Formats: sequence, C-alpha cells, structure tokens
Amino acid sequence: MVSIVIAVLLIVLAVTAPPAWAQGLDAASAEALAATLRMLTDPSQRAGAIAGNSDAGAIDQKIRGLTGSDPLTEELYGLAAQIFDDLSQGQGGDVGKMLGALEQGQQDPAAFAAMLSPATLARLRELATKISDQRK
Repeated sequence: MVSIVIAVLLIVLAVTAPPAWAQGLDAASAEALAATLRMLTDPSQRAGAIAGNSDAGAIDQKIRGLTGSDPLTEELYGLAAQIFDDLSQGQGGDVGKMLGALEQGQQDPAAFAAMLSPATLARLRELATKISDQRK
C-alpha cells in the first residue's frame, strides 16, 4: 500500500512541482503546496490532471483496483495529500529532497513510513485495514 501511495506522490511531483519549492515554503511555495493538496483531494481537479498524463491514469487505475470502491479511492487520495504535506514539511519544501525521499521509499517502504507523522501513520494503517477487510 505504501508503494502505491509513493507512486502517486511521484506522479504528483512530476506534474506539479514548481521550481520555487526548492527555496522552502515561502508564500509561493505554500500556495503551490495548497494547490497540489486541493488537486489530490478534489476529484474534478484530479480528473483533469489524470486526463493529461498517461502515467497518472495508470496509477489511478491501480489505485481503483487496489481499493475496490470509490469511497476508499477518495480516502486513499486524501491520505496521499496528508503524506505529501508531511513530506513537504519534513523536507522543507525542497522538491529534490522530496523526490529523493520518495525514491528511497520505493526501496524501503518501512523507512519511508517512519518519516510520517503519527497521525498520518495511524491513518495509513486504518486505511490498509479497511482495504484488507473489503477484499475478504
């Protein structure tokens, strides 16, 4: 599950990462982060971003296959937004560091999960349980 979320975040960074983020969370960076979080949590904005990127479309299909329902899909995207926010804050808004953390997370999902806030980690565990329960 962490691997799917990491893949979503890699696509989001590739599509939305403005160069200003490398300077940290100044006003422009904070607005870029807010816009990205809105895109992840707003289905219509997300649909527009997915329509313009074949990689994003493929990831979205994997997510829908994993979750098995629209409500759990929306919950997963909400979790991705929360993780993206944690990652941005933890890496000072530096896109290079964020990409590095995501790439390392693909190799070691447990280490990536350890970087998350306790609230985000709890939400990840809760969603993983819901998805597992639905698949039974």
